[in-house]
Amino acid sequence: MGDFEILKGKRILAVDDEPDILEIVQEQLFDGDIVTATTYENASKLIERENFDLVILDIMGVNGFQLLEQCSARRLSAAMLTARATDIRSLNRSLQLGAVSFLPKEELGSLRELTAEILEGLDQGQSHWKKLFKRLGPLFKERFGIVWEDLEKPVKPRIPWD
Repeated sequence: MGDFEILKGKRILAVDDEPDILEIVQEQLFDGDIVTATTYENASKLIERENFDLVILDIMGVNGFQLLEQCSARRLSAAMLTARATDIRSLNRSLQLGAVSFLPKEELGSLRELTAEILEGLDQGQSHWKKLFKRLGPLFKERFGIVWEDLEKPVKPRIPWD
């Protein structure tokens, strides 16, 4: 399998109140079946009625944490998309509510790679959090003085399929 072969045909819901962000998601994940929503209401209906391999949720503007709770209840894997990648409270809440990863908007240029990593990990029953923290480790160490090992001890990711 090629690096991005896993994206082919995957059904992904992307939710953000900014249409330009959704355009970037569609461009980056062009070989998947991408469904978009710009409001909480539309996203909530889609989450309740349809199945997705991955749901990408903006934290702000569309009540992302409420949508994450819905995804967790339906056992849909969800990753949080945020402009505040280094907000430790949002990161911790994402972990606690069952997100499979955290996608910083400043990393949208790497969305294809990150999404492939997430989907590959899901297929293998592995969390994406450790890879994410390795990638963002220097940023977390600089901003908060913490490293992955610090975060791994108090809060472990709750993997929705366990």
